[in-house]
Amino acid sequence: VQLQASGGGLVQPGGSLRLSCAASGSIASINAMGWYRQAPEKQRELMAVITSGGSANYPDSVKGRFTISRDNARNTLYLQMTSLKPEDAAVYYCSAGFMAIGALYYPNYWGQGTQLTVSS
Repeated sequence: VQLQASGGGLVQPGGSLRLSCAASGSIASINAMGWYRQAPEKQRELMAVITSGGSANYPDSVKGRFTISRDNARNTLYLQMTSLKPEDAAVYYCSAGFMAIGALYYPNYWGQGTQLTVSS
């Protein structure tokens, strides 16, 4: 599976942005996709994950502000981000993998990352 992320940029605090991730290859081998982010000197963290059936999960830090969605016909994953804060600034990575019982997500494939800067 190949993933191509896009849509990052500079946004003012309180603003919105949508990231996209185009997937190609053996899509049938995965059952979930997710977005991670990594800020400088911090570990990569899972921001949102969605199953092939459309069930989504988010950490409390972004719940209500971020929405993950997927267009199965276009094999494209999205992350709509609203009410952005400076602490949301990071490189965002899309991923594809497997959601196991217990809502445990195992990413097997990664996109190249797209930079989000939140600053006035």
